[in-house]
Amino acid sequence: MKYRILMYVTAMTLFAALAIPVQPTAQEHTTHFRHYELIDMGTFGGPVSYLPNDFTGGGLGIPALINNRGIVVGAADTSIPNPTHGIGSGFLPDDPVEVHAFQWQKGQLTDLGTLPGGFNSFGIWISENGLVAGLSENGVIDPQFGIAQVNAVLWKHGEIINLGGYFSEAFAVNNRGQVVGSTVDSATIVPQAFLWQQGQMQLLGTLGGPGSIALLINEHGQIAGEFFPNSTANANCAYLRDTNLFLWEKGTMIDLGTLGGTCGLALAFNNRGQVVGQSNLAGDQTAHPFLWDKGTLSDLGTLGGTFGFAQALNDAGEIAGAAATENDQALRAFLWKNGVMTNLGTLHGEPCSSGQGMNSLGQVVGVATNCTVGGYASLWEKGTGVDLNTLIAPSPLALQIAENINNRGEIAGLGAPPDCEDSFSCGHAFVLIPVCTDGKEGCADAPLDPALIAKSQSTAGVSQKRMTAEELATFKERIARMAGRNRGFGFWPRR
Repeated sequence: MKYRILMYVTAMTLFAALAIPVQPTAQEHTTHFRHYELIDMGTFGGPVSYLPNDFTGGGLGIPALINNRGIVVGAADTSIPNPTHGIGSGFLPDDPVEVHAFQWQKGQLTDLGTLPGGFNSFGIWISENGLVAGLSENGVIDPQFGIAQVNAVLWKHGEIINLGGYFSEAFAVNNRGQVVGSTVDSATIVPQAFLWQQGQMQLLGTLGGPGSIALLINEHGQIAGEFFPNSTANANCAYLRDTNLFLWEKGTMIDLGTLGGTCGLALAFNNRGQVVGQSNLAGDQTAHPFLWDKGTLSDLGTLGGTFGFAQALNDAGEIAGAAATENDQALRAFLWKNGVMTNLGTLHGEPCSSGQGMNSLGQVVGVATNCTVGGYASLWEKGTGVDLNTLIAPSPLALQIAENINNRGEIAGLGAPPDCEDSFSCGHAFVLIPVCTDGKEGCADAPLDPALIAKSQSTAGVSQKRMTAEELATFKERIARMAGRNRGFGFWPRR
């Protein structure tokens, strides 16, 4: 909290024959409250822009889609007709126009381009020093599947580097230029986890199963992801097969197990080597958030209900996600800290809310939603939840979901332009920059304006709808699909 306190020091001047009294001036206390400048990042001429971790996590213990320099990555529609529309790749949005990876910084949206011959690309992860990992079409229509091939890529100093592989994808990169992802075995058509460094792609292994996927890497070179322990098809899992968790370090892959079920998802990873995500319980009837730390996989529990997931983690070990309340009446964003899970609540009486991202200050961003489409981009800090739409000047862009927040308090998310109901399918990516009432930027630790908080909470509604079983099932399916969205064939919807 920043206070500008104007203090006047009483000065006394002694004269030989006259003492002049000085009247004390009352102290003036001025608090510069925080609101936000909204920047619609727009597109490259087409209708839609995308962010990579829509309900996939990433958190900001490790940067993901926005780093602490305020650089954002994703993808945006161009106005160029897409020659692979209707063919698709399974890994990229199948839009009527070409979709290109972007980098946004200081008001400038830069087209990162594609591999030679390719038409579409996507930026998935940005490191603190500005390296971008993602994927691009390579210009080849695969003879086996009849779809556009893609390759994992690294954008470095304006250059796009093809990391090789077959239907490969890069999911994360650290400051050392180590990139992790997956490439498909052309014989078995099963993903294989890889580490790329110094121009070489190294397969990490599978712990005896048919395949694996590397999703997260920290600054120490530790890698987290999932492997398939067998070839069993499983409709309960995001990858439609049994899935366990792994940690790879210094050439060794270890099985982190699950919470008793057959499905696990690693959704966030920090520089302490802690992993959080979601795992099915025994019987695969439901799933809980977990924390893996120093060899122990712990069930974080829920808010009294049967379901939950963790998808944001900072280096202090604080965790954010969502969990069901008693009798599954509602799904609520939570903050887990020092062994205690706190219900962050929701807004506008919606039955669902979710913590999507978190920074080192413990500020959590996410969404309050009806569990199906749309929502209200939300911020939680110090026990207060606020609709971010109330903290900006009036805008035609409805802020529907806040995906991540960096340590400067800058927030990246998705908004819906007029006539767009669901920002996942027709939205624009946005950035919110914290601004104090004196016009100063970068005041992430300044207090929120109480008047704006009151405005937000006055529209929250006193009564809250009970979440139906159908809404919970819809939300579970949405999470599973989004978790697999950039990680396998066919998850991107066609437009």
